[in-house]
Amino acid sequence: MDINDLRNKIDALDEEIVNLLNKRTEIVLEIGKLKSKSDSSIYVPHREQEIIKRLTNLNKGPFPNDGLAHVYNEIMSACRSLEKPISVTFLGPEASFTHIASIKNFGSSVTYKPMRSEAEVFREVETGRADYGVLAIENSTEGAVNPTLDAFVKSDLKICTEILVQISHYLMALCSFDEIKEIHSHPQVLAQCRTWLDRNVRDIRIVAESSSAEAAKLASKGGNIAAIGSSLAAEIYGLNILAEKIQDIPNNTTRFFVIGHHYSKRTGNDKTSVLFSVKHKAGALAHALNILAEYGLNLSNIQLRPSGMKAWEYIFFVDLDGHVDDEPVKMALDSLEKDSVLVKVLGSYPKAGNHV
Repeated sequence: MDINDLRNKIDALDEEIVNLLNKRTEIVLEIGKLKSKSDSSIYVPHREQEIIKRLTNLNKGPFPNDGLAHVYNEIMSACRSLEKPISVTFLGPEASFTHIASIKNFGSSVTYKPMRSEAEVFREVETGRADYGVLAIENSTEGAVNPTLDAFVKSDLKICTEILVQISHYLMALCSFDEIKEIHSHPQVLAQCRTWLDRNVRDIRIVAESSSAEAAKLASKGGNIAAIGSSLAAEIYGLNILAEKIQDIPNNTTRFFVIGHHYSKRTGNDKTSVLFSVKHKAGALAHALNILAEYGLNLSNIQLRPSGMKAWEYIFFVDLDGHVDDEPVKMALDSLEKDSVLVKVLGSYPKAGNHV
């Protein structure tokens, strides 16, 4: 069998795949009609995660699971857009890691709107100008993103799901490495690549910019300027990647929340995020945490923030294993409410999968 015979086989399979995709889409549109009658959400994160988990478990190769997850994410994105156009706002600028997280979760078939602050992202979703928002909540090396935590205190928006993104930085330019005279990026990005820069860069000027995306935009204008940023920035601005994954910490991961107007349904592998404030008396926090422990709830995260309402009054943010519809979670939160100044469930959502 020669190469032309093999290519003909591929062509026949591609035709079959296209026909099957259209049959799948027809069924999705039927489901969309039923959803519209019951006023159900078009975006159902737990169902999308179930699909990808089931298919990657079925996959025997050689097609890689990461590639399969990406393909199906785009299939579901395209089908979703046929049911109803979706708009997603994120903390910008374009090509930021929040933009990458948004595309990873929602795919390419949505309208994206970058915002300048966490408060603006919340406001866009609250007012209905966007269906969903995407914001960083914590980083594995730098901790919590406080503006996002603070915005939840006054907002009624819910956490729909979480996204994990590995933070990788790339050196990019139009010129070759030997022709570089300046390297531009955000100060935080430059700091995260300090070891690589010290080892590999000589007699090159390092310039701080307002964002890594702005640095990539500048590098795209030509000359002897390089930028450090995301692979998406290189793609958007047409730059060549000269060095990959140059960050000092290889397993630097950021966790993002998708915010909207609804919880996700119970999957059996969920997290619940809660904020609460205890009475200002000795042992109040210990008592609150003991309540959660009494019901066998595992806390995966706890953060502390000033309430902003009264001096020395604090709000605690916790992530616990389980869904708000699980009986132990429900009973623990009922008990916590009796002994706290404030208890607010921010959302129950499926735990992020392994495709970081």
